[in-house]
Amino acid sequence: MSTSQSIHIIGGGLAGSEAAWQAAEAGARVVLHEMRGVTTTDAHQTDSLAELVCSNSFRSDDYEQNAVGLLHEEMRRCNSLIMRAADRHKLPAGGALAVDRHGFSAAVTEALQAHPNIEILREEIAGWPPEDWRHVIIATGPLTSPALAEAILARTGEDALAFFDAIAPIVHYDSIDMDIAWAQSRYDKAGPGGTGADYLNCPLDKDQYMAFVEALKTAPLHEFKDWEKVPYFDGCLPIEVMAERGVETLRHGPMKPVGLTNPRNPTVKPYAIVQLRQDNALGTLWNMVGFQTKMRYGIQAEIFRMIPGLENAQFARLGGLHRNTFINSPKVLQADLKLKADPRIRFAGQVTGVEGYVESAAIGLITGRLTAAEARGETLPTPPVTTALGALVAHITGGHIEAESYSGARSFQPMNINFGLFPEVAITRPEGVTRWRGTEKTIAKRKAITSRALEALQGWA
Repeated sequence: MSTSQSIHIIGGGLAGSEAAWQAAEAGARVVLHEMRGVTTTDAHQTDSLAELVCSNSFRSDDYEQNAVGLLHEEMRRCNSLIMRAADRHKLPAGGALAVDRHGFSAAVTEALQAHPNIEILREEIAGWPPEDWRHVIIATGPLTSPALAEAILARTGEDALAFFDAIAPIVHYDSIDMDIAWAQSRYDKAGPGGTGADYLNCPLDKDQYMAFVEALKTAPLHEFKDWEKVPYFDGCLPIEVMAERGVETLRHGPMKPVGLTNPRNPTVKPYAIVQLRQDNALGTLWNMVGFQTKMRYGIQAEIFRMIPGLENAQFARLGGLHRNTFINSPKVLQADLKLKADPRIRFAGQVTGVEGYVESAAIGLITGRLTAAEARGETLPTPPVTTALGALVAHITGGHIEAESYSGARSFQPMNINFGLFPEVAITRPEGVTRWRGTEKTIAKRKAITSRALEALQGWA
């Protein structure tokens, strides 16, 4: 096979490494382009492939009750190199899968170097991939080189590539107390495709608001390295920064109470209101509008549960603000992860808008298989949406609902795998059980989702 017919993969992180492995195992000729060894980044310390730069934990490994654990299991059943290396170099960590960072990276590098179908080139692709490359996967991650980032911008448009996250927390709908929250758009305004009741509203009285603001002002924050820091823009200030600017600032920003009436107490005007908007087409995930934050994860959930209606909130994603590079996948990618503007190109990994090492590798696994099938002249469908692999793809390519954010910017932001991305599943109580107790229903629902996923995966894998 000539080099033009080879699969060219740009980026040797977890996504690019997994894509290369999957394509090569499927019989394709792969050229993996990795700039480290020639050009360094602010975060990486070695030139090894699949280097873990931020964490050595792949999070929970429980595939029956945890969505990322299910993703682990699905990838194992798909001959994942990343999962094989992780399992061989795991460290004691209770129910989590933690790995020895150096042993893990070395194992991935050695496997790819030894594969007869893979050629590794240490070079920077400083621009758009050459036109004679027929099959390309861009898996450059959050540290995409400036030259390639500029080329992506030129092909996709200025609003299709972001360079930092301004992430607001996302809440599972079924954990919101709808005896307190109510559905209403501000001034009952129905936007495009809306009904005039497109937001969920959580009311706070003055004492609740003051206590909330005080908690924000004293919360511990994430500490960032110099290369991770991002500038603040008035449209996307962290909520704790807004709180520090004055006790009334949030009431005139994302928590303003105007244009809304609590139907349960219409004669009393809330002192402040937190709004949530639907984040995905399934209606299972709701975004806390304007609540991007740099607070540490542990304290975020504690403080946000001070909000009436969110006392028992379960978070699919917590807030954040950090440097990143990712495309607006729902806008620019097809359902098979091809770039609409140039179908030779697929994107994989964190640059697509998934969050986390495992999720990045999972998208690499999918693109490697899809592209290898295409190189053979065949068509492979994306994984079923009832699997963790398929749920991730469905979300980043079409499951997210684009909406005007508080800052006026696009609303698509990186997402971890979570059960809110899966289609609903029907469950029934065991015979003789008249009602669910405690967490029994949640446990049963998760088991039903994971069992359905692994069954659906068999045909695709």
